[in-house]
Amino acid sequence: MTPALRLAEELIARPSVSPDDAGCQELIQQRLQAAGFECVPLPHGPEGGVVSNLYALHHGSRPGPTVALAGHTDVVPPGPQDAWTTPPFVPSHRDGRLYGRGAADMKTSVAAMVVAAEEFVAARPDHAGVVALLLTSDEESKAVDGTVRVVEWLQARGQRLQACIVGEPTSVQRLGDTVKNGRRGSLSARLRVIGVQGHVAYPHLARNPVHVVAPALAELAATQWDEGSAHFPPTTWQVSNIHAGTGAGNVIPGDAVIDFNFRFAPVSTPEALQARVLDVLQRHGVEHEIQWRLSAEPFLTEPGTLSEALAAAIRAECGIVPELSTSGGTSDGRFIRLVCDQVVEFGPVNASIHQVDEHVEVAAIEPLKNIYRRTLELLLA
Repeated sequence: MTPALRLAEELIARPSVSPDDAGCQELIQQRLQAAGFECVPLPHGPEGGVVSNLYALHHGSRPGPTVALAGHTDVVPPGPQDAWTTPPFVPSHRDGRLYGRGAADMKTSVAAMVVAAEEFVAARPDHAGVVALLLTSDEESKAVDGTVRVVEWLQARGQRLQACIVGEPTSVQRLGDTVKNGRRGSLSARLRVIGVQGHVAYPHLARNPVHVVAPALAELAATQWDEGSAHFPPTTWQVSNIHAGTGAGNVIPGDAVIDFNFRFAPVSTPEALQARVLDVLQRHGVEHEIQWRLSAEPFLTEPGTLSEALAAAIRAECGIVPELSTSGGTSDGRFIRLVCDQVVEFGPVNASIHQVDEHVEVAAIEPLKNIYRRTLELLLA
């Protein structure tokens, strides 16, 4: 039982369904303070702090960059617990795997980061620069009182980070095969198509919003929004929900509500995408109301000192060269990049995240911890 595995089990055993931290950060703070870190709890939210945030620092004895390890202690709900082979908040071992909600996303990464930081400062107390850890319990929820608030706190103090690894589960087939060096933006909308309710036998007295919007939806679905770029795939548009009707089979609905989302590359802007959608709706004569929500701007960290150090650490531990990727959903990297020169994401295999019987390979935990530690050594030795 290695320290990283033991800590991962302790964290999994705490039912920290977002935004409840369930004491995870208190446990981590006690460990980091014992290792010589200055710890700053930054709770935020209604009634003085529903969301737990922690910013911890270890100052070296020589000038150098601030290198942060970032993650979240909250998890998504486990769903029906009887669907799990073993209880989701009881860490369990089967066939060389550690099971439990948050095992992959991302309590194992958090545990590996904490132990890596402890080992690094113990072995190199005179290191250059600053080692920082940034934790939140609001990544899997609304993401409005977590990392974004810590970033605002850093901005108010004029503090910047030079490098940050976010411990998201990025590996695909095996530990170390993929590093995320950017993410696409996310733009959502709720479209209400206005029609006229009526009897299905008298369609000339009604206006069916589903019929009206269908050609526009077909055009939007067939549109090529851009061609992407060297680092990003083309922008995609997807409908996520459609609702219309009263439930009766003989009533033409009075309106239809459609939720859709863009995952967009930096070659497109939110304003341009909105304008193109509105143009399609107008050309098809769709009477409508629409509400937009920009939840993430795209970001990219060009290959540099951080990605090179991380890749070298991965090669040393896993014997492979990682692929740089910008695929997948959003992460807190979109906030951290506002105060950080280089942001990448790296963690264990992501095949089971948010699923029943979520798990990680036990044999990958020690190499994961060593990769984080080796990266600190290369940047701050």
